[in-house]
Amino acid sequence: MRTRLANRSARLLLAAAAATALAATTTACGPEDNGAAAPATSASTSTDASADASDGAESGTGGTDSGAEDSGSEAGTGADKDDGKGAGEGGVGQSCGTNDLDLTLTPKSQAGGYYQVTAKAKSGITCYLDVNTPSVSFGSKPEGVASPVGQGGEDPIKLSGSAVAYTGISPKTTKGDAGVEFGNVIVSVTDEDPNPADLALPEPAVVEKPIVTNWSTNPGETVPVIV
Repeated sequence: MRTRLANRSARLLLAAAAATALAATTTACGPEDNGAAAPATSASTSTDASADASDGAESGTGGTDSGAEDSGSEAGTGADKDDGKGAGEGGVGQSCGTNDLDLTLTPKSQAGGYYQVTAKAKSGITCYLDVNTPSVSFGSKPEGVASPVGQGGEDPIKLSGSAVAYTGISPKTTKGDAGVEFGNVIVSVTDEDPNPADLALPEPAVVEKPIVTNWSTNPGETVPVIV
């Protein structure tokens, strides 16, 4: 009987000791460790995320400012380039091409009859007649090409607005009825001009050994005669 009681008392003491040890272990490792670690980790993560967000925002702002500055710089450069060209000044300083000019032909009775051609720059164009003598021909054959006689001449002549230049063309410088009849004359500022003007004559003209004067701003100097 005493042996049973002793054994039972021993088991009860062991159970109590185990319970005490378990309680001590739980108190040391449970709530305090779990509660302290989790908030610390959470706070660190939140701080890192805030720092990343702040860095991203600053980087984005810097990109925007840089883009704005670059755009402003490019816009300023473009404005400077545009300032170098005045409105309505397109073509200033360029040599006149035939297609830059309005050419009109007027028959004249002096010196046995000739044609006065007036050249005026088209609207908005300023150009220079750099070559003294225009290229003139009746038809495409060599005998229809007008020879320069050296009258008049200003080099260069600036054409703009109402300014004009004149040249005189005589279709026939020989006597008699010989020659070939033409209804138009081809005029260009140079021999190589790709856009010659084909001017209609008031009526067909007999052409033989034609001549042409230089350009001049004085129409009196452009009456073609053989000296």
